[in-house]
Formats: sequence, structure tokens, C-alpha cells
Amino acid sequence: MGKIISLVNQKGGVGKTTTSINLSASLAALDKKVLLIDLDPQGNTTTGVGINKGDIEKSIYDVLIGKCNIEEATIKTKYKNLYVIPATINLAGLDIELLEKSQSNPGFSKGNQLKVHTERIKDNFDFIIIDCPPSLGLITTNALTASNSVIIPVQCEFFALEGIMQLLNTIMLAQKSLNPDLDIEGVLLTMLDSRTNLGFEVVDDIRKFFKERVYNTIIPRLIRLTEAPSHGEPIIAYDPKSRGSEAYINLAKEVIERNGE
Repeated sequence: MGKIISLVNQKGGVGKTTTSINLSASLAALDKKVLLIDLDPQGNTTTGVGINKGDIEKSIYDVLIGKCNIEEATIKTKYKNLYVIPATINLAGLDIELLEKSQSNPGFSKGNQLKVHTERIKDNFDFIIIDCPPSLGLITTNALTASNSVIIPVQCEFFALEGIMQLLNTIMLAQKSLNPDLDIEGVLLTMLDSRTNLGFEVVDDIRKFFKERVYNTIIPRLIRLTEAPSHGEPIIAYDPKSRGSEAYINLAKEVIERNGE
């Protein structure tokens, strides 16, 4: 049975998209069949795995408004075992469209649309990874409802814990009203600058707060990691011997291990 994992943090710039791309590619490199769903209207995850936005005929937007089925929007990337459902800027208006639909049709569940579609195909994959937008709106609600668990990327910086409480409240609300089985898969420390003490103090704070839920792997702040997506490549393709590549392969191994595979 496929495991659906959302990467969630309403704060921007914490490494959600970088992690979505590189965790998915690393799981695929470790012989897991992976579907990556881009739920961010910016579509950076889509371009980060080498998909040209001009070539996209059907996207996750079309799936969620019922224009096509999920298989029609799924694209095989050039990387072994890795598939993607792309995002386009159309997704930016999805919240309003889903609200309007639910108002005109009382039987329409605005927060449940992604789940309806992923239920049909989830057993075709070992992992489905969802990159969420930096907000806690209806798109993220759809992701939380469809997911088995969430990974929370947390940047190793001073305000790291700020906003986490709000996010945890949202996850608890989702558990209570939408998805009682939703679990916190893990907390991932990202963008660690090893030249400063502050980063390590944040690591200690996060580990005290989340305990064993924090992954052992910490993603370092590296220029190569920020360069790779602009070339349409995950780090394991762009610079296989880099520290970033090693970190994401280690994270993928931890994710596989936690899921008993």
C-alpha cells in the first residue's frame, strides 16, 4: 500500500520544495516507485524535476476541479521510478473555485477532493510525496485530508519555532475533523549553517520539543542545493557526490526505515 506524505509549513523559504524534489528523487533512486504531487501554484517542484511548464497539458488543478482524472495528469520524469503531477499558476485560484462549488452543491466536499483522486492510484506507488504551498488554506487542507502523515521542514534559524504552534494546531484540527489517522511522520531540520552557533542552538531546541520525531539527518545550507532546481535536476543528478546529495539519500533511508520497508 502506498504511503502519502505531505511536506507542510506555512512559512515560506524553509526548504519544502527542495525537500519534496530531493526526497522523492532519493526514494526513487533507492528503488521505490514515487509520485510527486506539486500543490504549490508557483510550480517550482514541477520545473525542479525537469518538466517544462510550456509542455504541460493537464495539471493537478485540472484534476481537482474535475476536468481530468489523476492518471491523465501524471507525467513520467526522466528519472527512474519518479513520476510527477505538475502545478501551474491556475492553482492560485483553486480555493475560491472549491468554495463556490461547495456553496452551489451541498454534497461537494471542498477539503476532500485530493483524497478522492489519490485513493484510486495510491497502491500503484510506494510513496506519494506532496509539496504544499506556504499557507494553511484549502489546498493544504486537501493535502492533509489525503495524507497518511506529514513531514515538517524547519529552518535552523532564530524564529524556527514561531509558527510551528499554529501549524500543529492546524494538524490537530485536521486530525479531529477531517483525517483522524493523520500522523506527524517527522520533523526535518534544514538549511543548517555549520559556521554559526545559532544553528546548533536551534537544533537543540527543536530536538527537545519534538524528541524522537526529529530525523537524524540535517540538511545543510549549500549553494549546490539551490542551484540544482534551476537546472531541472534533483541534487543526486546535478551533483551526486555533494554533501546535499548524501544528506537526502540518508533522509530517504530514514523515511524507508520508519515505514518498515
